[in-house]
Amino acid sequence: MDVRTLPGPPIPTDLRGRTHLYGGERFADAVASALDMALVDPPPDLLAALPAYFTGRHVELITLGQARRHRVPRFVKPAAGKSFPAGVRPNGTGLPSHLPAELPVLSAEPVAFAEEYRLHILDGEVRTASRYAVFGVLDSAPLPPKHPALGFGAEVVNHLASGLPSAVVLDVGILSDSGQFAVVEANEAWFSNAYAADAERVLDVVMRAAGPAHEIRDTDRPFVRRTAGIRDDDATLSARQPGTSRHLSAGPTATT
Repeated sequence: MDVRTLPGPPIPTDLRGRTHLYGGERFADAVASALDMALVDPPPDLLAALPAYFTGRHVELITLGQARRHRVPRFVKPAAGKSFPAGVRPNGTGLPSHLPAELPVLSAEPVAFAEEYRLHILDGEVRTASRYAVFGVLDSAPLPPKHPALGFGAEVVNHLASGLPSAVVLDVGILSDSGQFAVVEANEAWFSNAYAADAERVLDVVMRAAGPAHEIRDTDRPFVRRTAGIRDDDATLSARQPGTSRHLSAGPTATT
């Protein structure tokens, strides 16, 4: 594959219709329409729609305006994207005031995870995985083949069935108070750190999640990201030449 790193505009339009992408959201929004790409995202209500058995806590999809009225501690994050930092807020008064009140957010009961794991999913199977945190501190390590996080992840994927795109990242963890597994969140494969997972298998998932629009599967069309127009973002691109596979990747914005 031919890999190109872009520090900013201009976008190389000669790559139109034959590229894949790995990078930040602003970068993705900038290049997707210019290069005729389709990016798939997990549904924004995925976590809120899961039963408590899989989440281990109460999670709801509400608006930012509603979250601003919280009077008790809640974990609040954007339902899609990263327009403001996710975290536990003592109340809603400290949430960003410059963002629209109708912005969808996820509001959850605060919990602590003893360990957290990232699972790269392709076609309903966990293709590779990595531990990424221990008690909230970054600590990546590969997972053995029979690690229980893999079994829990497979159970979640089976439950969701057609409610997931064919390529996605699922974060799961062990709740520190009960020792039970729970879903942390779902993320875009094209904007997720691989940590200690198998890089080649991660790439398989990334390339499915962000590639030429004409290659998008019908089952993935409901999950295609709506881009927000051209904006600056450091990142990397790659593209296909006739008879070869070439890939777009990203720089420092490629972690989540």
